[in-house]
Amino acid sequence: MSTLKQFIVWLDCPIEEATNKKVLGFIDFLLDKNLQPKTINCYLDSIRSFYEYLKDGEDLEIANPVKRGYSLRLSKPLPRFLKDEEVSRFLQKLEGLRDRAMFLLMLRCGLRVEEVASLTVGALDLRRGKLLVKSGKGAKDRMVYVSPDAHEVLTGYLKQRSQSRSKLVFLVEKGRRRGQPLSVRGIQKRMEYYAKESGLKMSCHHLRHTMATQLLNADADITIIQDLLGHSRITTTQRYCRVSNRKVERDYYRAIDLVVKRTSPLESESAPGNP
Repeated sequence: MSTLKQFIVWLDCPIEEATNKKVLGFIDFLLDKNLQPKTINCYLDSIRSFYEYLKDGEDLEIANPVKRGYSLRLSKPLPRFLKDEEVSRFLQKLEGLRDRAMFLLMLRCGLRVEEVASLTVGALDLRRGKLLVKSGKGAKDRMVYVSPDAHEVLTGYLKQRSQSRSKLVFLVEKGRRRGQPLSVRGIQKRMEYYAKESGLKMSCHHLRHTMATQLLNADADITIIQDLLGHSRITTTQRYCRVSNRKVERDYYRAIDLVVKRTSPLESESAPGNP
């Protein structure tokens, strides 16, 4: 109602006479107020829905002045990741095998917080050092591999895990809900606690981003990273190339060294056959 009110107050004609040009003028008006593109798109969605209601709900002969293409492009922030020293600081603050296992699965295997919360005992194949992520984002299954440190901690946690009929791996350890599955929000609250303790601005998803960036810096093939993260499009994974500066720097100096050797005047003069 607030966004509609601002549009109607700004409009200098009856609402049934509003045109596409009027909407474009309203967008310029909002931009002049220094509103963010996301906020402006919310205004447009409200106005578009209002006109759809008038047309379909009230059976009014009225054209919708907000076309589907009328939305501002939102900037996509680059994935944020932790530096090596920040990873060490975070890991040092983790308490108990359960919490270490949860967050190492995100950091070493690239699991999302929802995938950790829904991980079942039956999906683990620790003898072969891998686990099955069932119905990940996009309802796709994928196989991921468990690093030695994550394997050790996860094995230790399963040995001391309370006897529960729950098929889910990670359980509440204290209070009235002891032995019940740990929720996504419960895992996020543990992350908030450790982020505060380590003095880092981070979330569960930053661990997944960190894993991808570290693998890329270690010269892992980007298609392999795509499979491990469960990205349906390679372009999603390629965004990590824009933040993986160490690999870019390393590849640049390796390539430019060859270029310099081929094109340097001194190298050319000493080449065989030169007088």
